[in-house]
Amino acid sequence: MSLLVVGSVAYDGIETPFGKTDRILGGSATYISLTSSYFTKPVNLVGVVGKDFADEDIELLKSKDIDLQGLQIDNSGNTFFWSGKYHYDLNNRDTLDTQLNVFERFDPVIPEAYKDAKFIALGNIEPSLQSKVLDQVSNPGFVVMDTMNFWIEGTPDALKETLKKVDLLVINDSEARELANEPNLLKAAEIVMSMGPTSLIIKKGEHGALLFTGSEIFSAPAYPVIDIFDPTGAGDSFLGGMLGWLAYTDDLSSHNMRRAVIMGSVMASFCVEKFGPERLKDLTEKEIYDRYREFRELSEIPDFDEF
Repeated sequence: MSLLVVGSVAYDGIETPFGKTDRILGGSATYISLTSSYFTKPVNLVGVVGKDFADEDIELLKSKDIDLQGLQIDNSGNTFFWSGKYHYDLNNRDTLDTQLNVFERFDPVIPEAYKDAKFIALGNIEPSLQSKVLDQVSNPGFVVMDTMNFWIEGTPDALKETLKKVDLLVINDSEARELANEPNLLKAAEIVMSMGPTSLIIKKGEHGALLFTGSEIFSAPAYPVIDIFDPTGAGDSFLGGMLGWLAYTDDLSSHNMRRAVIMGSVMASFCVEKFGPERLKDLTEKEIYDRYREFRELSEIPDFDEF
């Protein structure tokens, strides 16, 4: 089933307690596209890169059947660059450098061939740009949106207008509390969903994720990864795995939404095992479904013979 991904394509400089890389492929659209490509093809990517974007990275994306007709190449500058340093508590990081470069002028233009996409992933970009994307597509069946505290604080009105147009919002627990202005996650979820989305996923890092669909709540565990090397891109990998599964199955039932959350967690768990998207380059179907089964066993509760 057709899938459109709009977001950033970037280079990252990453330092963790376990290693360092000065420049590696990154960006929300990159992670979402790579992970979703394991389930549905082609994935149609819309983003912008600069004159320094490497041919080998273009070839990597193409090798995963990611359509790049919507990838703008702006030769007037360099690709968006971010660098950060993680602490031993990998939930905390310091941003060392942010160079927007050509991404500062990003104006998403959706090619005609992409406009009838049924499933749409709006990566973490300015809410007005997310809204502009939705104004260009024909009749999307399911729109997933990511955002962050920068937009919650800096562009609250535009964010709330965009929320009215999406089906599923994916945010972390601190963002949910800030957006709702409510410390209790269950109450915060209710408030956020009243803003427009019919479903909500609240990511809780190493503690898993919560899925809210109508009156139902599903709590998914996090996979107990032994060697967490780099958490960069884990949230976008979660989104890509989840939406890729939904596009592949074309099934938006509550049961399949739960399966999609588990599949998102599977892809996020692979992402953190190496720097950047390195682990996502050569996964096998067997690895993915073996880990999916392990996830299901983690959350399986045996029946009581009696109370």
